[in-house]
Amino acid sequence: MRDDSGAPLPILRHKDHLAPSVFTSDAFLREARRQKGIPNGPVPDVCVLDPDGDIVRYLLAAGRARRLSAWACYHTDLYAFEHEGSRYGIVGCAVGAAFAVLVAEELFASGCRFLVSMTSAGQVLSVRTPPYFIIIDRALRDGGTSYHYLPPAEYSAADGRLIRLAEEPLAGTNVAVQVGATWTTDAPFRETGEAIAAAEHDGILAVEMEAAALYAFAAARNRPVLCCAHVTNQMGRVEGDFEKGVADGAQESLTVISQVARRWRDGARP
Repeated sequence: MRDDSGAPLPILRHKDHLAPSVFTSDAFLREARRQKGIPNGPVPDVCVLDPDGDIVRYLLAAGRARRLSAWACYHTDLYAFEHEGSRYGIVGCAVGAAFAVLVAEELFASGCRFLVSMTSAGQVLSVRTPPYFIIIDRALRDGGTSYHYLPPAEYSAADGRLIRLAEEPLAGTNVAVQVGATWTTDAPFRETGEAIAAAEHDGILAVEMEAAALYAFAAARNRPVLCCAHVTNQMGRVEGDFEKGVADGAQESLTVISQVARRWRDGARP
């Protein structure tokens, strides 16, 4: 991974993955609170990233979510909601690896203890008819953010304990779920035929935009993060694509999230 002169590529230069960062999320949030006059307050212990925003819109339309004024992020709103007797925080529309990890850093700095990402994804291997869900056990690192957290490698891997934690309760639901790998890319409109064929050859189930970076962050920071993919499309290659199901898939997404969160809260914390 070197340029024509033999030097490391820019994204790999001056990287000491064990060195602490000078700029931290704690300092960022401290100054945001000062500027905005926001008191320090914790966020829910389980939080959700909703890159498409479908779950947030569903909850707001149903009058089930309220914005948390103690959230000091400059870029997003954090909403609290209850589902099946448990409280959650959720951030919508944090699309892409860099944005997702920025918000993840801030959530854990604010009191989050377990983070679930529920992103939409394009089908690579035709294992079912969309829509369905994937519990992502590893993600191909075809984006830049993960390389700031971990040394170069082909994949970012999930914590195996969290994958096992998710599998059992979801097996008892009517939601179509399977475990497997995804391909994380920063450039969805550069998903070429050659790249798709290579991913298919490697047994990758779907393509999305956040998981490799979130799992690299989780490993580097020792934070519990589980990434799920809602396979909703075939990258626009068929007519009538991008149909997510009832309520744009929000109801089934909440079933997946709540089953996993319940098991985590019951004591299976890594």
